[in-house]
Amino acid sequence: MPSFDVVCKPNMVEVRNAIDQANKEIANRFDFKGSDARFEQKEFELTAYGDDEFKLGQVRDVLATKMAKRGVDARLFEYEKPEKISGDKLKQPIKIKNGIEQVLAKKIVAMVKERKLKVTASIQGDAVRISGAKKDALQECIALLRAQVTELPLTFENFRE
Repeated sequence: MPSFDVVCKPNMVEVRNAIDQANKEIANRFDFKGSDARFEQKEFELTAYGDDEFKLGQVRDVLATKMAKRGVDARLFEYEKPEKISGDKLKQPIKIKNGIEQVLAKKIVAMVKERKLKVTASIQGDAVRISGAKKDALQECIALLRAQVTELPLTFENFRE
């Protein structure tokens, strides 16, 4: 029976390249001279550093432009509240979303059932598996999900005949 998985996986190679490019631009920009502005990455978490609120905003803007140029979707990032380090210096944790949360997975399953497509949807950990008898029904389901789910950039993988 044909099936595929609906997942949310960031392309970590492109994310890493965009972070490196952002750090290079920050190091070379005149308005950041003598500043402690930079990014650090640990697995699926980034940390943005800035001298004050304005510079932290500038650092986030640089990251956003570099991510857009590399084709990384901005919906993958969850910005948390900035924290004071010392004096005016700030750091802001940024989580990179990986996998589909249970609430969204349940919403996807309900959406597929509601449309009465001839497919079945089941939650498999942090992914949703869609299976059906015909490829046309699966393609219709992909079109539905692309149009309706806007919270996360979804990818479709593991197509099986």
